[in-house]
Amino acid sequence: MNETRDCAANNPMPEAANYRRPPEVVMRLARMGSFHQTRLSFMRALLRRLKKERWLFKRNLWAIDEQGFGRAVYTVYGPERAYSLVAFSHDLPDDMRSDRVIATAWDATFALFDGIPDEADLDRLELNVPKQEAGRISDSELSLSRANRSVRLWQHVIDRLAAGLQPERDQLEAVGYLVRTTAVYGSGKFGAADRLAISDRPELSGPFQAELLSVWLTRAFSIDLIEHIAHARGGDAAVVIEPELRRRIGVGNSTGLGMAPFLVNHPALLNNWMMAREEAFARVRSLPRAEADAIEVFKRHFERARFNVSQWHSEHPIQVEKLALLNADLEKMADYIERESLAEDHPWDRFYRWAEDRLSLEGQEQLLSLMVEPYGALVDDLTQCMDADEHVSFFIDGSMPVADLLEIVENRCAWALAVDYEQPENCARFWYTSAEKLEPRVGERFDEPGAEYELPLAIGRAIKQLHAVLLAWEGGSTTAEFLLAHPEHRHTVRRVQNLVAHPYAEIQDNLIAADMLPIDILRCKLSFFGATRFDPRSDRWVRICMYQDAPFPHELLEESS
Repeated sequence: MNETRDCAANNPMPEAANYRRPPEVVMRLARMGSFHQTRLSFMRALLRRLKKERWLFKRNLWAIDEQGFGRAVYTVYGPERAYSLVAFSHDLPDDMRSDRVIATAWDATFALFDGIPDEADLDRLELNVPKQEAGRISDSELSLSRANRSVRLWQHVIDRLAAGLQPERDQLEAVGYLVRTTAVYGSGKFGAADRLAISDRPELSGPFQAELLSVWLTRAFSIDLIEHIAHARGGDAAVVIEPELRRRIGVGNSTGLGMAPFLVNHPALLNNWMMAREEAFARVRSLPRAEADAIEVFKRHFERARFNVSQWHSEHPIQVEKLALLNADLEKMADYIERESLAEDHPWDRFYRWAEDRLSLEGQEQLLSLMVEPYGALVDDLTQCMDADEHVSFFIDGSMPVADLLEIVENRCAWALAVDYEQPENCARFWYTSAEKLEPRVGERFDEPGAEYELPLAIGRAIKQLHAVLLAWEGGSTTAEFLLAHPEHRHTVRRVQNLVAHPYAEIQDNLIAADMLPIDILRCKLSFFGATRFDPRSDRWVRICMYQDAPFPHELLEESS
């Protein structure tokens, strides 16, 4: 992976390679489904850039009535460009409020505008943005999104603020957000600007930066909106949310199967995310000593993690068990911190090796995320390595000897070859695209119709099929000759060859097994975004919180991020 090697060259630590975890350890669903946000997460990288470059913020329009309906514009001004969140707040009957993708109306809808919109732009957007998929936006817009209010919290906060009181902390912590997004579309969907049109802009070159900028501004809008409604009801007696409580309010999100295939369909990108993450951990683990200030920062973040876990609740049995393990793990870590010196030889590596033997996967991954917190100067450069030129990895090397191709399969894909895909439990599911919403779904192969529409996401099975054909091949010696006879394996050959330069490109698990949990894939991707408080609602969709404890736009230049 050239991008990561280039970053490592800028901050050379060749000894870190000895501490990097191999793909067969990292790329398993159970571990990926235990990831936590880190310093490298995309939300945090975005806010660090905005702060470093001293981006400015202004609410350029607030045309919201006393009931909380209307439109608003939030603009951030950077060194070269400005971006504006155009927000529309709607009167949504309770019986139309739904987080499902089939919903047709929402409490609020948004578009991220490239620049500063004029009146004509706002009128055009007001005709289309509230319709979401049913409308059309233009290449002047970078994202399209929508959100619903938290039914549990919204009215409580209004009533309290209007009466001159702060929201009850327990209620606020139990939810963590005032609004919950149900989709944030970008990269050309519904007429928005294509990813390639903006990828050369430094502030948007990293993954999902436009979409996450939109969510960050949506958070500010949600606070302003609820305080506006409270003031309209309470008049001079009304108060605003005190700063400490305000920081605890993030943006919720409901994410389902539509997001899951992304990591499978973008192997080079997945590799770069994972390589950067593992390089960061390896750099920290390779340090021979920990300075006193680094230990203090680690301990501060450790206590914050303990508090956040105390506020992290779920009713899903899988997550309930994982949270119980994580709480126990944090107590074990606390004992270790009290008992062992973090200033002695290779303290972070010793700590992680201790954790490997004693903690659950949740605890191990939580520890790693905490270990990098004191070392921004050491690891933050890696955020520049997390994009990918996917066109380069698309080409197949037809000159590769078939013997070399077979060797790659056998040396790098043992996880796929070890599975008997003829057993019903190992091929129990299939991925397909729904006709109604054109969204990915998972079907039960032996109980539901539609397997003939299966998407090519069973990578392990495809690799094993390729392996069988390669073993029987008696034709020409090159991959090109093999594929002329067996073009049905082009897709798999491309992925196998890609593993040479991208060792972390494949999820090393069976994605059609009966016990496969799509929420593990969702958790992995969302952790890279910077999400917290994962709350599965089934094995196929999850609620999260974004930007909790992050600065607001008006605070960005005053606070550390």
